[in-house]
Amino acid sequence: MKTTVYVLTHKNFIPPNDTKMYVPLHVGHTFCVSDYGFMGDDTGDNISERNDTFSELTGLYWAWKNDDTSDIIGTCHYRRYLINEGEELLTEPEVEEILKDYDLITTKELKLNFPYEYGFKEHHKPLYLEETKKAIESLYPEDMPVFNSAIKGVHTYFGNMMIMKKETYSAYMKWLFDILFFMDRNITVDEPDSYHRRIYGFISEFLLYVYVKSRGLKAYECKVGMTEEKAEIKEVRHALAEFFKDGDLNGAKEYFLEQREKRPDLLMEASDITGELHIAMQIIATAGLEQRKYGENLLTGGRDFKELVSLFAGLNDLVSERKHGPASEEEHRYIKEKGLSEEALFVAEKMYGKGI
Repeated sequence: MKTTVYVLTHKNFIPPNDTKMYVPLHVGHTFCVSDYGFMGDDTGDNISERNDTFSELTGLYWAWKNDDTSDIIGTCHYRRYLINEGEELLTEPEVEEILKDYDLITTKELKLNFPYEYGFKEHHKPLYLEETKKAIESLYPEDMPVFNSAIKGVHTYFGNMMIMKKETYSAYMKWLFDILFFMDRNITVDEPDSYHRRIYGFISEFLLYVYVKSRGLKAYECKVGMTEEKAEIKEVRHALAEFFKDGDLNGAKEYFLEQREKRPDLLMEASDITGELHIAMQIIATAGLEQRKYGENLLTGGRDFKELVSLFAGLNDLVSERKHGPASEEEHRYIKEKGLSEEALFVAEKMYGKGI
């Protein structure tokens, strides 16, 4: 039995040691395969040129249409993997054993703070969810009861991470792309930023949940392990470090706002896994208040990024421990000893205080 889990990537990275089961697959047609030695999803039967709206789904489609030798097919990401209870990457024997009793392996159900429909419409055009409903009504009306119930519910899967026997994978891919291609013929995705253009990638995460529940499939749910942060996050952090070193508050602020506009996911937990970009935003806000009040700020003359992050992280720890009331003597002593301002304490309270 042959098991292949395609590690979907848009960048060069170090693949897992188990290169027999985990096979890197670059998604997006602009990739030069010979540069990195990875396979690309722009060969054979492919939709690689639609990567800007279909995101990692171009890799799922490629695996469906071009892998004729694997008995089990799966997908994960270059920095996110399905892991076992020991928090290690699943192995081929483990996968085969699990699929003796389950129809698929995927992520643990994500419990949302609000109904899926509400959250989706807060971040994306309602049109896209309406067109999803129309597609299912037209093509697979038997799945409408679960769809209608699920959009009012608070559960979904995420990441398009899954492992299935080939026949199960193929059946799901046909269902999924029937729906998405139906939608694609009827709507125009015209969002200005690359994050929101990946609309079919977002919708498909929820559609996996609908398919599993509607078809009564038995899902083995796993934790997700993250091996590294996004390359784009590293680039933003490096650029901010340069602005901080140069003492350029306005440059740091303008750059940060520009990057947030381009990538609305910049500060999401799955992106800013170290929390350093949240603290960088805090530093910029603090420096802005200081500049208006004193005519200079903590970045004046240049500061080391790591040093500042460490100072503010220590302050945040103290503030987050305070349950209510004014700042403690320990907090005031900390900002005095570390050369921080009352403005730094004020911003920390706003960001990390608990009902202060």
